[in-house]
Amino acid sequence: MRPLLLAIIALTAPAVSTGAEANPSGFALQDGDTVAFLGDSITAARNYSKIVEDYTLMRFPERKIRFLNVARGGETAQAALERLQNAVLDQHVTVLTVAYGINDIGWGTKADSEHEAAYLDGLDKIITRCQEKGIRVFICSAAITSIPPDEAEKGFLQQMCDKGLALAKERHAGTIDLMRPMREVQRRVIAANANEKDPAKHTLLHTPDGVHLNDLGQMAMAWAMLKGLGAPADSSSAMMDARLGMVVRQEACKIGNVAMAPDSFKFTRLDDRLPFNLSPLWVLMGWHIPLSEDLNRYQLTIAGLSPGTYEITADGRGIGKWNEQQLAKGINIASASAVPGEPGGPWQIQGQLTAALTNVRDELEAISASESSLLPKDSGKEELIARTRAIEGEIVALQRDMARPVPVAFEVKKTAAKE
Repeated sequence: MRPLLLAIIALTAPAVSTGAEANPSGFALQDGDTVAFLGDSITAARNYSKIVEDYTLMRFPERKIRFLNVARGGETAQAALERLQNAVLDQHVTVLTVAYGINDIGWGTKADSEHEAAYLDGLDKIITRCQEKGIRVFICSAAITSIPPDEAEKGFLQQMCDKGLALAKERHAGTIDLMRPMREVQRRVIAANANEKDPAKHTLLHTPDGVHLNDLGQMAMAWAMLKGLGAPADSSSAMMDARLGMVVRQEACKIGNVAMAPDSFKFTRLDDRLPFNLSPLWVLMGWHIPLSEDLNRYQLTIAGLSPGTYEITADGRGIGKWNEQQLAKGINIASASAVPGEPGGPWQIQGQLTAALTNVRDELEAISASESSLLPKDSGKEELIARTRAIEGEIVALQRDMARPVPVAFEVKKTAAKE
């Protein structure tokens, strides 16, 4: 057995609420918020935090929200207290997520009551100091390690994190249990790997050390955090009757210019908000993470079509082909594309370009932090910091413009008779 597995003490974990209860009134990130992500190297990888940012930009384009990643590799909850003032309190943060755990017990080598107490004390003081400033704090459990899920559920790390979540509830802070949702993804991955005989082709959530997350693991963490923040699954939904040429229902969108012709149906759709798409092949992660069902429903329903197969285009771009029964039931076109590996609807291009801009903005934020802490005083660093932040501000404006919904012309055209 690996040393990490031997080091973490197996104890029965008490039941706690999942992240779904962290913000029952709706999405936690509101207009005007400054959101900071505090944590160790898993957060400092600046990956899942960007996914949360991308989702927010696409789903709530009208909200002006600032995002900061203030994590530091190797850090513990206690160590974070030493820089909380500068990293969080002085930055006018209004929402803070806090994700520690694995370093607090030395990757399992210090899984004992003394280090657990230090972890809980650190969380308690972070909550107290932030709440004194009116910051809405969300205490998160640690990300999962590569320990088999049935074993990890009873492990010391889970038990300790559960105590941290319970403490946060007592202090009236928000809580997001990342471990249990991520563990469900882990189980899906294990089940898929069981059908692949070649270990070299197995899907993984972690880097070789079994602690740090790869891209899929970071996506799983982002999915769990977004759900814990109350992120809605639905982007928008439209239902029409082609036979009658009328709109039956439109939610968070406006349908216009409806036109019928033999074997075709046309309309325009202007959405209030858009689904999020990060890259041409990112939907492959949906094999293991229920992104489409839980976070990315962009629905189209068309009843009243004659039997046959129909091709759908959006601004001339191929979305895919469905029969009349599938369309009458409703389809999720958030990431649909007629050509695998290429973006389908224009909203996918908007999502991918927004994600690219988020990467640039995030790099500029990291540069600003490095300039402030590393440049010598006589280097003109104040001017350099100001110029960097001005450029970041321009990128933020580009992000919001890129994520803004625009009218899209749809055509549903019959291509073949039903067999």
